[in-house]
Amino acid sequence: MAGKRKENEAGSSNDLRADVLRVLGVLKVATADQIQRLSSPHLTYRHTTKPTAAKQKEARTASHRAAVNDLRRHGLAVDGGRTRGGEETRLLTKDGLAAAAIDLDREIEEMGGMPKSAGRSGASHPMTVNETVIALISPKPNLDLVAGEPAEAVAAAQAAVDAPDGIGTITLYATEVALPVKGTWKNPAVGSARADIVLTAPEAGVPLLFIEVDNCTEEAVLIARKFDKYARFFQRQEKDTDGIEKPMWRTRWSAPASEEYERVHPPVLLVFHQVGQRSAKSQMARVADLTRHHWQGRWHPEGGYHSYDRCIPIVATTLEELREHGPAGPAFWRFGRDHRQPLLEAIGNARRDAYLARRRQAAREEQRRREEREAAQREARRPVCKDCGQKFTDDRWERIEARGWDQRRESHPHLCENCQDRAVAAQAQAEADEHERQEQERRQEHEAEQPAQKAGGWLSRFRT
Repeated sequence: MAGKRKENEAGSSNDLRADVLRVLGVLKVATADQIQRLSSPHLTYRHTTKPTAAKQKEARTASHRAAVNDLRRHGLAVDGGRTRGGEETRLLTKDGLAAAAIDLDREIEEMGGMPKSAGRSGASHPMTVNETVIALISPKPNLDLVAGEPAEAVAAAQAAVDAPDGIGTITLYATEVALPVKGTWKNPAVGSARADIVLTAPEAGVPLLFIEVDNCTEEAVLIARKFDKYARFFQRQEKDTDGIEKPMWRTRWSAPASEEYERVHPPVLLVFHQVGQRSAKSQMARVADLTRHHWQGRWHPEGGYHSYDRCIPIVATTLEELREHGPAGPAFWRFGRDHRQPLLEAIGNARRDAYLARRRQAAREEQRRREEREAAQREARRPVCKDCGQKFTDDRWERIEARGWDQRRESHPHLCENCQDRAVAAQAQAEADEHERQEQERRQEHEAEQPAQKAGGWLSRFRT
């Protein structure tokens, strides 16, 4: 025990250190509070009897702060400065990122870059990225670990458990991911895009989602220019390991192939946080107007839906609405639509899905009717037994039509199987009766010849 305390002087457990590695491996820079809310959400509802909110936070984050300190002593983490609110942030060293890559089961090249302005200017942008990830995941506490807390804390934990599920866990997210318009994944060329967050959760209906975060400090025209880079990246073609050329993004991430040959690019979610002076609502409207050529679809009159071939589905929300409603709530505005929707509906194309479903149903109905017609036509051709009048079974029909040189020929192809069996038995009996009759005649002839032969033999003695 003493050895363990010497190695990890802050006294953190292996599980706690692994939690910190995973969270910082994804988020790159985070506060102990954010690490705790992601990896141990039950602690949010404990220590509520402390006299102040600051002391409550200090108590519930103590274990994770200890884990970070132990990682720092091992050269895996370093201080990352302070947020505008004065909270300490931590980030991983190169060795820490390598250790996190093992825990996350990722190649080191997949770990992404360091967040913009990490540790400088209050780390405002990275903190908003982290809060966006937390709001999307909506971590749920383990109620067993909240037992014994005050009734208000237990009720709050229960409300969190009862709320709609978020999307996935921290391991399904990546941050600061380069999207090279030229160059390689590891060494993207100047002018490449860099996604704030990439989410891959196909089991939750989100095969691939790129997320951009803005604190309402950036000009709308600069945000819009990011989609020019996204478009160039989505259009870039590369040969995959199978030698087939495909969009470069598909060589790294998988996504279902679009039906009807519609090549829709992966969706991009914009999350605005009202920190800067610009209005989030105005930012959304302005960016939507400036990026219209990227997202606007074409009306498909026959199907009653918009086709988004070679378009980028762009969805926007605010961090406040995301926190309030979660990804399953009506917090998301798809550019070009006049109402807000849950995330899955916003990034999808329900009218097109319904049209394709109707087409598939119609095709199935047509196939069923075709099969019924073919079955009726075949039934009309089915042979009928010349003896009993019964229709042939499929097996009987197949046998009498056998054409292979090694196929046994049927003796009575005009009869059903039962009648053939009777006919064969009758024929065999008739042949046996005929054979018996012939044998009987031969015996009678032989018996008739015997007296004459004997008489001839007796008279011949006197003639000699």
